[in-house]
Amino acid sequence: MKYTFLYPQYFWLLLLLIPLIAWYVWKQHSINPTIQISTLKLFSRIGKSRKMLFRHVPFVLRMLALVFIIIALARPQSTDKLQNMTTEGIDIMISLDISGSMQAMDFKPNRLEAAKEVAIDFINGRPNDRMGLVIFAAESFTQCPLTVDHTVLSNLFRDVRIGMLEDGTAIGMGLATAVNRLKDSDSKSKVIILLSDGENNSGTIAPLTAAEIARTFGIRVYTIGVGTIGTAPVPINTVFGQQIQQVEVKIDEAMLSEIAKITGGQYFRATNRAALENIYKEIDEMEKIKIEVQEYTRYAEHFLPFALIATLLLLLEIVLRNTVLRTLP
Repeated sequence: MKYTFLYPQYFWLLLLLIPLIAWYVWKQHSINPTIQISTLKLFSRIGKSRKMLFRHVPFVLRMLALVFIIIALARPQSTDKLQNMTTEGIDIMISLDISGSMQAMDFKPNRLEAAKEVAIDFINGRPNDRMGLVIFAAESFTQCPLTVDHTVLSNLFRDVRIGMLEDGTAIGMGLATAVNRLKDSDSKSKVIILLSDGENNSGTIAPLTAAEIARTFGIRVYTIGVGTIGTAPVPINTVFGQQIQQVEVKIDEAMLSEIAKITGGQYFRATNRAALENIYKEIDEMEKIKIEVQEYTRYAEHFLPFALIATLLLLLEIVLRNTVLRTLP
């Protein structure tokens, strides 16, 4: 239940109370008659009457009545919303290559950091999905299992660093580990986003074998090849310290395309960060959650009690002013 006002601008009328109160105070001082006498001793034994103590009550009642009238004019309402939502949840595992070549600086600041930042934006844009993260180099590791806590997942993404695993590129292992995390899911749609910048050269599971396993469990794989065409600047440790050298970019696009084809997914090539962002947007559109929303809003008016209170206050003021608190001109 939520309370609102249909015409909140009427509350500006409350500012009228300031000049009204000021005028009343000035009037009280100006209309009191005065008389000069030699001594007040004769009046020292006379106490103040109750009428004098309560003479301001009618004015207070009138001001309160004005406040309640303004509240009634603002039309207080309560709203009650009923919403029915039907969703088809999607489970998504991101399998991220963290081999040494992901330090290449053809993406700013480098491939890995750009991939992390774009993936986190993708995660934040899908609050209703369960998502997880697998990292791989010469071996693979589950950095975060499927979760709806996207804050934890994003923090674990930020913690990913090159060197966490032995260097190499085990694409088959990275895919197989992600499949293992999704195979028991009862979600209507299961997706893996696999991102790599190299060729499979490590691991005990062939990438296409992992793709066949994914297809068996009804898992769709979107593959992304990361890297410019030709060469890319890569920081390399030498006896003279770290130096930037141009290294040829080698991505097994045929194999990544075949993985996507086997599982009913799609292969993308990202040659810069903008292209990578567009790829995630495209995947986001293809894997949209179906949401059917039926919303019903019921409004209830609550101005009547305030109007009745204002009426009673005005009636009480009139009665008091013309009876027990009546004043002579």
